Amino acid sequence: MAINNPKYIAFNKFAQVASALGSSKRLEILEHLAQGERSIDVLAQLLGSTLANTSQHLKRLRQAGLVSSRKVGKFVFCRLSGDSVIDLISALQRTSEEHVAEVKEVVSGYFSKCDDLEALSRKELTERLKQGAVTVLDVRTEDEFNIAHIPGAINIPIQQLSARLSEIPEEQEVIAYCRGAYCVFAYEAVLLLRNNGINARRLESGYPEWKADGLPIEQSSSDRFM
Repeated sequence: MAINNPKYIAFNKFAQVASALGSSKRLEILEHLAQGERSIDVLAQLLGSTLANTSQHLKRLRQAGLVSSRKVGKFVFCRLSGDSVIDLISALQRTSEEHVAEVKEVVSGYFSKCDDLEALSRKELTERLKQGAVTVLDVRTEDEFNIAHIPGAINIPIQQLSARLSEIPEEQEVIAYCRGAYCVFAYEAVLLLRNNGINARRLESGYPEWKADGLPIEQSSSDRFM
């Protein structure tokens, strides 16, 4: 095949994107950036990795066009190049769930056992928010919530939930959400709430998928978090 063949050029670029996704650390970086912009320093802390190693992973993601960056003073901030990156990760997850035996086992052996009730869809939550008939609980970290969240949500990080149950309204069903489809925080929150007599369900996905669908979000007045 001629090297200047458009199909050859495109397929090589597709392969570069696929290669960039071929690391669990880089997928974890994308999950963190799906919550909002982060500095490289903070990403390294979240990953429990060195600054140099984190920078190398980000370089691969930038070369593949999945991440963009900007420099502010001595800090470099990174973000996803667009919501289509979230769609790409979601497609990867769905394909793996359907065709990779080990992923099927994880889903059926852990996630399905953690929650036997059907999760609430984004469409259903949108309608119930309009009716004021639900309490939305964001169990991500406080800084992730402050970057952006579903409108009207209250934030109680999962690590604090057991000590702050009195803050949960009792008259409405609680819908919990977290970082995404494979984040365990929402599962843990729903289990804890139900064990304490609170009617609770999960959102079918997390904040990134909500945002990628073009649904409304609330953002902090600051557009960057160190």
